[in-house]
Amino acid sequence: MQTSTVIEAKKINKYFYSPGKVQVLKEVTFSVNKGEFVSVMGKSGCGKSTLLYVLSTMDTDYEGQLLLDDHLITDQPSQVLSQLRNEKIGFVFQFHYLIHEFSVLENVMVPGLKLNKLSREEVEHQAMEKLRIFDMHEHAFKKANQLSGGQKQRVSIARALINNPLIIMSDEPTGNLDKKNSDIVFGIFRELVQEFHQTMLMVTHDSELADKTDRTIWMEDGKIVSHL
Repeated sequence: MQTSTVIEAKKINKYFYSPGKVQVLKEVTFSVNKGEFVSVMGKSGCGKSTLLYVLSTMDTDYEGQLLLDDHLITDQPSQVLSQLRNEKIGFVFQFHYLIHEFSVLENVMVPGLKLNKLSREEVEHQAMEKLRIFDMHEHAFKKANQLSGGQKQRVSIARALINNPLIIMSDEPTGNLDKKNSDIVFGIFRELVQEFHQTMLMVTHDSELADKTDRTIWMEDGKIVSHL
């Protein structure tokens, strides 16, 4: 069976300029296939979060080429990238960035309403279905600030899924959680890959979690040193 590539980086170079010119990504080349769960590991400062921001199209100041769903997206206008991000990429961060005065359901609906492809009623239905996957539907009408840390992270994953993205990118998604909630969140990720064939790319410093992913990309000093 032929595997399709969801995202591909070709010779990505990235520089910071404060105060002098420093290269933070060096000829980074790799791809992630549909339905694959890939982790990016490395010491703090190795460039893994910088890489994620480039891959997510939030940072466009780089050299090299980036392809999403076999389409070259390097040098695309910002409004095109914004639409691509909202439609094809889901995000889960260490900090969940929920809007506290909104209900749980409203938080999950935000990217769906922004995409503007379905009616509000349809987006609400989809959001409730996503919450149901994570056993959070009974909390749908609570305010986000009434939830525990682990519950908030589950809601943020439901939000990342609302537009049925090609890929979910996560930056230290369990970094703020205790062991029990880390295991729950990681278990959700694994279930998304196995049951829903979701493609996942996760930046983490937790080698125990990385060992449970399909493949680990190791970074050192801005370079990829191994794919295992």
